Amino acid sequence: MMEKIPPRLSEIIDDFAGSEGREKLELLLQYAESLPPLPSDLQNHPEQMNQVHECMTPVYVQARVENDRIFYYFDVPPESPTVRGYAALLGEGVNGCSLVEILAIPADFYRQMGLDQVLTQQRLNGIAAILAHMKRLAIASMNP
Repeated sequence: MMEKIPPRLSEIIDDFAGSEGREKLELLLQYAESLPPLPSDLQNHPEQMNQVHECMTPVYVQARVENDRIFYYFDVPPESPTVRGYAALLGEGVNGCSLVEILAIPADFYRQMGLDQVLTQQRLNGIAAILAHMKRLAIASMNP
């Protein structure tokens, strides 16, 4: 399968790539503040969501399919703004994509953003795990 970045995620990558070290962290914080609230049926029901166990931060994600398009919902504590920001930018960047588009995203696309310059390897491993989990959920949701 050919690796490819969806258009909106590509725009987000460009925003990060064009910013300097501290600005990258500030952009992540802006995304953290923009993480949409969970739909009412998922609020206060983490058991209905999937936990990304590879993350030290408790990250929960749910994938839903509408007309062969995948939409993700995230629950990440406000005390973890870096991870919350990453989840928010992933959601914004890929919501509405097809299964093929989700699976084509390179696992280390965050390198194009320059996040490997400002985040620890442990955080980078966590964010890679979130994308891997999203891909697994996409496959499962398209093949119930």
